[in-house]
Amino acid sequence: MSGIVLSASVRQNLLSLQSTADLLSTTQSRLSTGKKVNTALDNPTNFFTAQGLDNRASDINNLLDGIGNGVQVLQAANTGITSIQKLVDSAKSVANQALQASVGYSAKSSFSGTADSTASADDLRGFARTSSAVVGVQIFNDNTTTPGATSITGATKLSGTAAAASDNLASNVTTSDTLTVNGTAITFVASGATGNQLNVTDDVSTLVAKINSITGGASVAVSGGKLTLNTGTTSDLTLGGTVLAKVGLTAGTTARGINNAAAGILDGKTLTIGATGNGTATSITFGDGTGGTVKSLNDLNNKLASNNLLASIDSTGKITISTTNDAASSTIGAIGGTAVSTAGSPFASSTVSAPVQDPAALSIRANLVSQYNNILDQITSTSQDASYNGVNLLNGDQLKLTFNETGKSTLNIQGVTFNSVGLGLSKLTAGTDFLDNSSASKAISTLNSASSTLRTQASTLGSNLSIVQIRQDFSKNLINVLQTGSSNLTLADTNEEAANSQALSTRQSIAVSALALANQSQQSVLQLLR
Repeated sequence: MSGIVLSASVRQNLLSLQSTADLLSTTQSRLSTGKKVNTALDNPTNFFTAQGLDNRASDINNLLDGIGNGVQVLQAANTGITSIQKLVDSAKSVANQALQASVGYSAKSSFSGTADSTASADDLRGFARTSSAVVGVQIFNDNTTTPGATSITGATKLSGTAAAASDNLASNVTTSDTLTVNGTAITFVASGATGNQLNVTDDVSTLVAKINSITGGASVAVSGGKLTLNTGTTSDLTLGGTVLAKVGLTAGTTARGINNAAAGILDGKTLTIGATGNGTATSITFGDGTGGTVKSLNDLNNKLASNNLLASIDSTGKITISTTNDAASSTIGAIGGTAVSTAGSPFASSTVSAPVQDPAALSIRANLVSQYNNILDQITSTSQDASYNGVNLLNGDQLKLTFNETGKSTLNIQGVTFNSVGLGLSKLTAGTDFLDNSSASKAISTLNSASSTLRTQASTLGSNLSIVQIRQDFSKNLINVLQTGSSNLTLADTNEEAANSQALSTRQSIAVSALALANQSQQSVLQLLR
């Protein structure tokens, strides 16, 4: 080719045509790839910067799969917790059924004090008395017949005499006699009595009725040939006057009401009861209710409550202490104290009876135990099934998530063991558990604790899930930023490149025409040679 000689004009046009072809090729390449920087030769700085951005975006994009799997692992664990919570609630329902069912005993452990006809719910202590006492009150005085007189009855006339052959008073009541009842005077008239008056011709039953009408609660009775006067339950009874001696009573004596009662047979005595079930040993001192002493039934039950015991009193004043439903399966602890050890005390002859099992009730409770244990099995299997892609946060596994390409930004989520044992739940035993309310209440308490643990872990999982989802969104947005930055460095303006292509095509046509013109002189020589 070196032997070929081109004219200067031809050579110049050829170079121009070659340059235009190169530019056109570059423009067409940009249009086909959409990039203005395709190799390091195009723009080394932009090429390698864009390549770094693309590589980082690719690395982060690869991490998104792991982050997405992490989201699913957390959601699987949360689904498991939701199901386990429902199972715990079901177990709690079973335990509540045990609370509502009849206790497994037809008779609970108990012991009783000797019947005391003067003991009441207001005052358990009782007082010195005779057999004619009335329940809930204190005897004021016992009237016995005066020597030479027969026994008094309700029909005994107030005007009778001691020498009579029929029942009579010690001496007859006259219009000059007086009687005061709690400060109210009763006068005696020959006839026509009104208000607080009595006729001397009236009988003893009329006198008794008048006294009762004034006291509004005291009791005066005629029984066994004598008058028995008693206070009411809330007030004292004071009698005076000349009539008292005529009916065999002593003037000026005050009978104390229950709330003002003098020391009774339980005053100052102690009663100790050993721990019953899971209760606390009890120490009781009977008294007037002050200084921590026990006077009423309410006082006594307040003392007994912490030891799973309950006291009751019947119409004869008999005090019985027995276990509550919470400790129906337990035998009352050892009893002691002066109320037991002192001869003649109400509890001196008391013995503690053991509870008596009820087969029918025990069968029902045994079935509840079986239901409860089945639910615990389901809790365990549910916790083991709450896995995703081989990772189970409810079975002690750990989830590690990486958020950036260097591996320095990570999140470690430690799993928990939420089978029945991990939640602090243990299976029950038929024949020993759910026999009384205490066992059922204990199970409910444990289930409440398990529920609290589940809620806490659900909150933790929710917080971690929120973090992972935020980082997932961040990674997606960051990838977009990196790819946009890379594109800004390498992408071509297709509008501009299209215009360039059109211009270069025109230029190429012109260059071809110019080259043809430059060759015309040589064409003329060729014609001459022909």
